[in-house]
Amino acid sequence: MKNLLAIAVIMLLASCSSVEIEKDRILIFSETKGFRHSSIEVGKEVLTKLCEEKGFSADTTENSSVMTPENLKQYAAVVFLSTTGDIFNEEEQAAFEGYIKNGGGLVGIHSATDTEYDWPWYGKLIGGYFESHPKQQEATIQILDRNHPSTKHLPAEWVKFDEWYNYKNLNPEVTVLANLDESSYEGGKNGANHPIAWYQEYDGGKMFYTGLGHTEASFSNPDFLQHVWGGIEYVME
Repeated sequence: MKNLLAIAVIMLLASCSSVEIEKDRILIFSETKGFRHSSIEVGKEVLTKLCEEKGFSADTTENSSVMTPENLKQYAAVVFLSTTGDIFNEEEQAAFEGYIKNGGGLVGIHSATDTEYDWPWYGKLIGGYFESHPKQQEATIQILDRNHPSTKHLPAEWVKFDEWYNYKNLNPEVTVLANLDESSYEGGKNGANHPIAWYQEYDGGKMFYTGLGHTEASFSNPDFLQHVWGGIEYVME
């Protein structure tokens, strides 16, 4: 009888250990080696609070040394908050690739596309690179997919003031969620097909990107915050 009980306990412990513990931490990463956006500070504060309201812990850092396999495995998603420039060494790049390949999720905000131009894998993951931008101004965003968690709350045409990026090396494999109407503002260079938010499954993981978020005011805009949180939700699915 004792042997049977011991076997049952061992089997129960084995079954419990095989269940993956749900991750409840999000990393907000905002290191810059190029232009630094003034919105980063308020963005870190607001996004940390937003994560906590949604039941997640949030860590913030501007130190790429956190990009190790051991550290990254605790995060349900990593947010690149207006990162710029060449921020990772080869070991950190390998660690982040491993994180995505193991099912991790990346959310890129604004100048996440102005980051790591010499890392082709990242270019495909983030979906394109920053090329230029005109002056900050109001523009009309055409929402192409209103079923995605990042856009389902938005009107078919979303008018917003921001800094509107032109892009190069766009990855045709991404699914575009929102398109800029270049007739609604000055300085667009991508033409009729000017994506400003997109997502994809890539190399084992998921990513979501929004070109919005240059201004500090964006982080007090409920529609923008829900847009970002919907992207976080998607990459954690």
